[in-house]
Amino acid sequence: MEILAIIPARSGSKSIKHKNIQSIHGTPLMAYSIEFACKSKLITRVILSTESEDYAAIGKAHGAEIPFLRPEALAQDLSTDWEVFYHALKWLEEKENYKPDLVVHLRPTSPFRKQEDLDKMVEIVMNNPDADCIRTMTKNVDPPYKMWFLNENGYANPVIRDERFAHSYDMPRQNLPITYIHNAAIDIIRPNTILNKKSMAGDKVLGYIMNDRVDIDYPDQLAAAINNSMHIDDLKNKTFCFDIDGVIAHISPNIQYDLAQPFVENIEIVNKLYDLGNHIVLFTARGSKTGINWLEITDKQMRRWGVKFHEVKVGKPFADYYVDDRLIDVNQLGKILGLR
Repeated sequence: MEILAIIPARSGSKSIKHKNIQSIHGTPLMAYSIEFACKSKLITRVILSTESEDYAAIGKAHGAEIPFLRPEALAQDLSTDWEVFYHALKWLEEKENYKPDLVVHLRPTSPFRKQEDLDKMVEIVMNNPDADCIRTMTKNVDPPYKMWFLNENGYANPVIRDERFAHSYDMPRQNLPITYIHNAAIDIIRPNTILNKKSMAGDKVLGYIMNDRVDIDYPDQLAAAINNSMHIDDLKNKTFCFDIDGVIAHISPNIQYDLAQPFVENIEIVNKLYDLGNHIVLFTARGSKTGINWLEITDKQMRRWGVKFHEVKVGKPFADYYVDDRLIDVNQLGKILGLR
């Protein structure tokens, strides 16, 4: 069995800039898919399809082959998966006379997979020779029977009209058919489906049911993936920066920081991270609005409260909201450390 894995990773994503190489625990997003494919006992070849020389270098460093750079025309916002995979298969056939038996589509946006799922899917599709492909799916949380289209006049029309379920949009969810959504984790496709049927699914699609759905397209999904995948081994020999007010200390009324009270549960998290060998930085905007130097009072507070830290940095500007591309939920840290 010649099983080819293709990881498509263009560089021009809009929702998250350079999404496919964003770091999750120090590893580029697309590298999770590459390394998953390389570890498989069934996949015989792993190719990264990208138009970017920089992405190609990263992919090669993590074990992928880069036999070609994808044409720029196939790396646009509206470029389809089918165009990308058709190009790859035709290039390999024409340049190398290479023809795989199965093609595995591994999207960089779904970084967490289990080898056992891939193995079972290969077995299923091989036992069903009429199937054009098999796709991972998860149960729909929101039934399409309760969804609507809005026309240009603002009137709503049901997405699904089914005589068996009149007024389905008003029925209890439990009485409606179970539906599934493609979760984008693993697709296995027969090359004939791509080359001759000109489709990534074909006519006969098998579904492989999974419980989880991790598909990263937006910043909040990336942050959730980082938080939810974190393990205690990821929390060693790192630098952690904690905001003082709101994390270490409860928010002070009228900016009277000398009256602030400790956030005892969060201080326990900080101290455990300190004990694990991490470098702890406390960061604060104290003084940026009042013009008062709170450094000495802050230092004494931290030591009186028993906070373990290496340094305090003052100078973050005062603001109503802060945006941080490396934000970690302190409660998630507590769960990983066994303190929540």
